[in-house]
Amino acid sequence: MQTECSVEYKEDMINRTVAPPITDAVAFDLHLKPCDRYTLDNQVPVYAINAGAQEVVMIEWVFYAGNWYESKNIIAGTTNFMLKNGTKQRNAYSINEYFEFYGAYLNRSCYNETATITLHCLSKHVAELLPVVAELITESVFPEQELAIYKQNQKQRLEVNLKKCDFVSNRLIDEYVYGFHHPYGKYTSTLDYDAVERAELEAFYDQFYKQGKCMVFAAGKLPADIDQQLNRVFGSLPLNSVALPEVNYSLHPAAEKKYRIINDKEGVQGAIRIAQPFFNRHHPDFPKVQVLNNIFGGFFGSRLMSNIREDKGYTYGIHSYLQNHIHHSAWMISTEAGRDVCEATITEVYKEMELLRNEPVDQEELDLVKNYMIGSLLGDLDGPFQIIGRWKTYILNGLDEQYFYNSIDTIRKVTAEDLQALAQQHLQPEKFYELVVI
Repeated sequence: MQTECSVEYKEDMINRTVAPPITDAVAFDLHLKPCDRYTLDNQVPVYAINAGAQEVVMIEWVFYAGNWYESKNIIAGTTNFMLKNGTKQRNAYSINEYFEFYGAYLNRSCYNETATITLHCLSKHVAELLPVVAELITESVFPEQELAIYKQNQKQRLEVNLKKCDFVSNRLIDEYVYGFHHPYGKYTSTLDYDAVERAELEAFYDQFYKQGKCMVFAAGKLPADIDQQLNRVFGSLPLNSVALPEVNYSLHPAAEKKYRIINDKEGVQGAIRIAQPFFNRHHPDFPKVQVLNNIFGGFFGSRLMSNIREDKGYTYGIHSYLQNHIHHSAWMISTEAGRDVCEATITEVYKEMELLRNEPVDQEELDLVKNYMIGSLLGDLDGPFQIIGRWKTYILNGLDEQYFYNSIDTIRKVTAEDLQALAQQHLQPEKFYELVVI
């Protein structure tokens, strides 16, 4: 006997013998969720996305305290790492125990221009955790014993990494492209760790953390009074009280363009890096070049992957990308290949550049890449943490939400002729630095 309920159920059932309609990603109407903006009493700006189904939050304090502002190598990175290693009230063990007790994760990272302190926790524990984050910003003491342990660990890690061809190649290609004395191009030696003094960390900390330029990004299921909580704990701190120093660096790329380095005489694999200095996001051609880069080597179905991985079998993976630095950038091709096929791999990279210069991309391939890029963008906006991450990128680079919509419009409208012209301008082998480390 059929019930009314069962009849309705059958009528509403999906007919699985018919495939659902397929919609191209480029047809989607994408929107970037606006972020809330307000300032604390000390003029520290806060950017917040209140969204998500889970009772979790992420709060990130961004300081202009990267290696762009250091006067001695690795001071910025060491200061940032040591923030969690002892304050006037707690030692490193107590700090870690406190955050673990609340099931929270506190991380810190140092980049070229900025350095961050990032808190992930349950929404209900924000009030208990914010004061301890403030303690790290105002009362870190950089214990000598903790500094000694850090130096020793970093030197040992560096000595191990220097035996790896990919690690060495990453260091050297940045030096060739930017110059060793540029913040993007310098790298660390064991002597740099030996030279670090506690007083230097304290001075950098006082200038760039305790009184430094700061902004806050928050996302997730935020407490209803998150603005009041942040202002109560951080609004009275002397942040943003000292002007950020004017620091400018010029590019000094290497004169030689081709390098072959033997790092391990017995090595069977070589690390290949091919790169040229490039413009940053503010250049009007940047969004179009991102489309060209994806066709060239920016995703798994790219030409470099199809040729050098799938057809030739020289490598497990090869990628090209635009480095997303704030001031300067670089167009980079990166892969590891067997020692005996490194030169052949480079030859194939230049062949793919030549094809893009000489032949327009066919419409099917262009449509595939456009849909891939829009689809990737959809994934990048899946959740409050991802959304605030995109806002952070725009804000730190001096961009606004219009950049998001302009980029989508560029992806949809860019033509094969546009891309061929860009390839003829930029994908010229003589512009690239070429490095193989074995």
